[in-house]
Amino acid sequence: MREAACFRPPFPPRGKHPADLAQLDESRLALALCHRDGRIRQEALRQSVRYPGLLPLVVIRCADWAGPVREHARQLLSEALNVDSALDLAPLILRVGRRDRGAFGVDVLGQILRQATRDRLAALFADPDRVVRRFAYRLAVEGRLLRPAELAHAAARDQDTVVQDLCATAALTALGDEGAYEDVLPPLLSARNPRTRSAGVTALRRAGRPEQAEPFLSDRSALVRACARYVVRQQGGDPEAWYRERCTAPDDPDLPPGAVIGLAECGNRADAGLLRPLLVHPAAGVRARAVAGLRELDCADAERLRPLLDDPAAGVVRETAAALLPSAKELPADWLSERTGSERPRHVRVGAFRLLDVRGGIVALRTAVGLLDDPDIKLRTWAAQSVQRWHPAPDGRRGDAEVGELLDRSRHLFSDHVLRRRKWEAGLDG
Repeated sequence: MREAACFRPPFPPRGKHPADLAQLDESRLALALCHRDGRIRQEALRQSVRYPGLLPLVVIRCADWAGPVREHARQLLSEALNVDSALDLAPLILRVGRRDRGAFGVDVLGQILRQATRDRLAALFADPDRVVRRFAYRLAVEGRLLRPAELAHAAARDQDTVVQDLCATAALTALGDEGAYEDVLPPLLSARNPRTRSAGVTALRRAGRPEQAEPFLSDRSALVRACARYVVRQQGGDPEAWYRERCTAPDDPDLPPGAVIGLAECGNRADAGLLRPLLVHPAAGVRARAVAGLRELDCADAERLRPLLDDPAAGVVRETAAALLPSAKELPADWLSERTGSERPRHVRVGAFRLLDVRGGIVALRTAVGLLDDPDIKLRTWAAQSVQRWHPAPDGRRGDAEVGELLDRSRHLFSDHVLRRRKWEAGLDG
């Protein structure tokens, strides 16, 4: 960087022809390839053939805005790129490919890598850049370089959803109707990511094994549960009855949480009677799904759910707060404010403040202003946002001096104009 800052190349001023760049070494020629004058960039491209290390800059110049520079760079790239250099430059070429005029490099990269063997292309399957992995797996699928079992393992292993869908679909498509499913289904069904598991569950029907879909009715993923219900129904099964049978024992320690929310997803309001006893189940996951299920069925009773706002499990409190949001104005404001105190667990404070913020009123403003100095940075941030959003209730008491005092304490959150506006809305003299 110091050399680049001090270097003053013998480039001509605008309006004159470029100087001879043949005497420049590699580092200075690299600077010339980045010069603002297109004529100098073009001449530097002619000289760059002497230094293979400048090929990455040639890739960038393939998307140059100047036509002559762009065309010359593309010709050089087509001549210089081989399988080895393509594997090294794939991340850069694909990134440049997102630019305007950048598609040429991606096309050339595809042409070269289609000539690569499976073992050579496999180096890109573990690249940290997901765009590179997507490109490599597309070429592998197009060229049928991977067996169905290898594609299934790739779908189960990769963290990118595009790669998951691509490999899972290709693995199942390659099998046809009479394929060796015993090598493909196990990695799909045991994958951690739900998209791959759902592909495996759906394939159970075509594989003639629909009975294996039943355990996935209680999967932790809603997508997988929906696919399992489809497969079970296709073989004449009744997912609703399966869910109800498992939810009839509220004290069952082995009750899977997925069965609880699954009942709500395909049941009706009458099934709320099976979910309410599960609100006191010893497993936090079951309690949380019971709350979510009652919300799904539109049977969330505020009085019954209120005690769960003090639950020791954060997931239960989070679901309870979400279920109580439509009834927030019916909850006692002082009761909610008490639960935002610093002595309470953080998840209880967050849930109570979320409801109090929706409820509004003077208690919500008082609580939010009190949290502006809270040690928890997220609570402080949410409190500041709540104060900025606060407006007096239409049926609230106008001219309340406490409102003016609270707004003055938080004046750093408002411009002078907005502060006067808030006070005017509250019936106070700005």
